[in-house]
Amino acid sequence: MANKRDYYEVLGISKGSGKEEIKAAYRKLAKKYHPDVNKAPDAEAKFKEVQEAYDVLYDDQKKAAYDQFGHAAFDQNGGQNPFQGFGGGAFQDVDLGDLFGSFFGGGRRTRPQTGPRRGADAFMRIKINFMDAIKGKKVTIPVTYDEQCTRCGGTGAHSTSDIETCSTCRGSGYVKTRQQTIFGTMESQNTCPTCGGKGKIIRNACTTCNGKGYNHVKTDLDVNIPAGINSGQQIRISGKGERGHDGGTNGDLFIEVAVQPHEFFQRDGNDIHLEIPISFVDAAMGIDVEVPTVYGDVLLKIPAGAQPDKVLKLKGKGVGDLRGGSPGDQYIHLKIQTPTNLSRRQQELLKEFQKEAPKNESMFDKFKRFFKN
Repeated sequence: MANKRDYYEVLGISKGSGKEEIKAAYRKLAKKYHPDVNKAPDAEAKFKEVQEAYDVLYDDQKKAAYDQFGHAAFDQNGGQNPFQGFGGGAFQDVDLGDLFGSFFGGGRRTRPQTGPRRGADAFMRIKINFMDAIKGKKVTIPVTYDEQCTRCGGTGAHSTSDIETCSTCRGSGYVKTRQQTIFGTMESQNTCPTCGGKGKIIRNACTTCNGKGYNHVKTDLDVNIPAGINSGQQIRISGKGERGHDGGTNGDLFIEVAVQPHEFFQRDGNDIHLEIPISFVDAAMGIDVEVPTVYGDVLLKIPAGAQPDKVLKLKGKGVGDLRGGSPGDQYIHLKIQTPTNLSRRQQELLKEFQKEAPKNESMFDKFKRFFKN
């Protein structure tokens, strides 16, 4: 246990963080280290570490135990659990309120969670090409999830009359035991062995799901990729995550989109950048050209005397805003090409051009003059 990191440190949260902060931190890190997304050698280990921290801190009873005793609260093999031998069972089955009440005459009582509980969210990642992200697309992806049984509504019973309150725990899901120890009478709380902590007994199981309360589903899911989505953004599919418990609803499925780069277009937010080559003659004299945009060709006027790396803007020709705002712009970066294999006639014409140039100081001479002062 000595090598384990603090669970709060693992999730990057403070000790006073609430359930929503814990869930948000888990979601972010699970997405970052999931082995299907992150291929780093230590990704799987970090993912398991994040999952373990979440499982403890999101459960009120386990969190209370961890806050009091740290990792020792769950060490069942190393002999460090301070409550081994006081009532049997793993530490998480102990009622801390009752235990401390035996010493100090009071304490907070914690009970196992019973009743419907929502399932955890699930995550997956899909790749789409650049233009599909710009224009939007419907994709079909295979998914596997547990769907609540429609026949029994997730109860696992053939009918409502087949659900009985557990007579052992009287519906609480736990039982208390008392033991005489060197400290006096100790009272512990354990999961009911009859109902497994559910507080109810199913006499006749649902014939559709065989009492599980859910059915395993494999299907193809149609997902609408909205126009303008960018890499790292997620699409939420309600109810296709991990199954709920005791009739609770499923969690949601979050699909992260990874957009493959384009050979020529480069995206920066909602703006598009494109380099186009033009000859030095066209740059000097100016020219009208049809340039590609993500929505088709557009006529662009390149002014005479354009300099290398000049940037021209096509307003509104960028990516449509995902939330309905103004679209981005497209920026054209001019890459002026100098010919390398001139014909004799071209060389003669350039010499004629050079002769017509002003006889005063050349541009390079002006540049060098600054270094002589």
